[in-house]
Amino acid sequence: MSSDKGEVAAAAILETFTTQMREIAEASQQRAQLMASGTAASGRVTVTVNADGIVIATRFSPDVAELTPEELAKAVTSAAQQAAQDVAKQSRELLQPLRDRRATMPKLSELIEGMPDLQRHAPLDPPAASLAPPNSRERLARFTEPAPQFSNAVDYDDWDSGRRNQGATDSSW
Repeated sequence: MSSDKGEVAAAAILETFTTQMREIAEASQQRAQLMASGTAASGRVTVTVNADGIVIATRFSPDVAELTPEELAKAVTSAAQQAAQDVAKQSRELLQPLRDRRATMPKLSELIEGMPDLQRHAPLDPPAASLAPPNSRERLARFTEPAPQFSNAVDYDDWDSGRRNQGATDSSW
């Protein structure tokens, strides 16, 4: 009788997995169609991005010539950033039901006795990418931080000088 219960449980898990894969495929198709636009400089600049935040269109109003080159550059950057933030929000909202459903599913460690909880070892979300321009203080500050120090590292020259030649011409052959 326990074998019947196991088969029923396995069939239920397989059905749930199949449904989730279908939903992920559908959500991926929907996400690929996402677009967002951002505007700046009182509507003189509009930038449209695709689901990956890549610019696919830039439009200027007829009165854009009233802007200085610096103002135009800032407006294009601002509009592109707005659009990228909007499409990222749309993507998170589209995929949130899948994340919510996954959170209710049992973990593999709950299904297989002795299996470690792999979720605990998953990397954290990476920090948000900086919107600071190149060579800005924010970006340059990252390079002024000291490099990590390793107390147990062996210097390559010291390591290499203690090794024998272990190539095909080594005399120990």
